[in-house]
Amino acid sequence: MKTPALCTSLDEIRSHIDAIDRSIVVLIAERAGFVMQAARFKRTTDDVKAPPRVERVTSKVRALSQEVGVNPEIAEATYRAMISAFINAGLAQHATLAPND
Repeated sequence: MKTPALCTSLDEIRSHIDAIDRSIVVLIAERAGFVMQAARFKRTTDDVKAPPRVERVTSKVRALSQEVGVNPEIAEATYRAMISAFINAGLAQHATLAPND
């Protein structure tokens, strides 16, 4: 894959972005599988929400983003949105496993 600086047209850039998006969605699907399985190990909805875990993950993401040269604000905002969606899905999954919580 070319670096962005070597692309010679907007179409070429968009093609690379589309390929990256596909890879990202595949990874999100993989992450979702683990999130749904994690719901089995959580006893309460607070365990599903896990605010301390959310903060640890976003902290790691910010550090990693600095290592690889991406804006930490973008990485954190992206992860917070993704984690929020996963928490909602995890809560729904947890409710089917523990309806009396």
